[in-house]
Amino acid sequence: MTKDDISLAQWALVDEIRAGKWKNLDFPAVARKDFGLNGIEFVNTLFEVPTEGYLRQLKKNAENHNVTMVLIMVDDEGDGCSATREERRQFVINHRKWIDIAAYIGCHAIRTNCRGPKDVNKEEALKWSVETYQMLLEYAVPARISVLIENHGGVSNDADWMLRLLKEVNNLYFGSYPDWRQPSADFDNVDYLTKMLPYAGGMSYRNQPTEELTAKMIKLCREAGYRGWYGIESSGREEIKKGISLLKKYLNLS
Repeated sequence: MTKDDISLAQWALVDEIRAGKWKNLDFPAVARKDFGLNGIEFVNTLFEVPTEGYLRQLKKNAENHNVTMVLIMVDDEGDGCSATREERRQFVINHRKWIDIAAYIGCHAIRTNCRGPKDVNKEEALKWSVETYQMLLEYAVPARISVLIENHGGVSNDADWMLRLLKEVNNLYFGSYPDWRQPSADFDNVDYLTKMLPYAGGMSYRNQPTEELTAKMIKLCREAGYRGWYGIESSGREEIKKGISLLKKYLNLS
């Protein structure tokens, strides 16, 4: 992308979906009618049975509401940093269908998880993950679907380790999806974002404890040359609306 825009991450409203207030097929209407947003980011575990007819209806709903389907966050399909070759191959097999679905509905990427076993040796973890993602990219690249890793614990929370992985795999379709988690004693989200920006294929935006910190992180993205989607993942409608306001303010969006 050559410009910034705001999308809605489905996980921000997961409680509503689980309570039966609306379904995955309604997501384009929710984003447009309730929030006036141009993009949506799915969670695979919230899809009903994704037959071709179902996906065709989803595409029609998105077109009717002029909403771009950005990416699919893939959970419960294995770990990109698995210890055995069998597990690594299964991870790749499991993700192929979501690459196919992403391509069919017009997304540009899928988001994966890469945590590794508890207390894993970082060198071993790097070797396993390089193998996994090289295999997965053999399938993703011809489909023109990017494969992104979000910092969801384990080795993926280590920005320096992630840099090594990204450089070792060295593929334009392989990147990061920085989660703007709350800063904590064991996670510096500004440092993580700064290191991941050259490889960012999207942003998992969350409102920060202060407006000043939110503004700082948005400025970092702009100055690094990132142009693309900011997927709001802050939980609940009020936090989503707050995020929209802050992003419009600091990205100078109308």
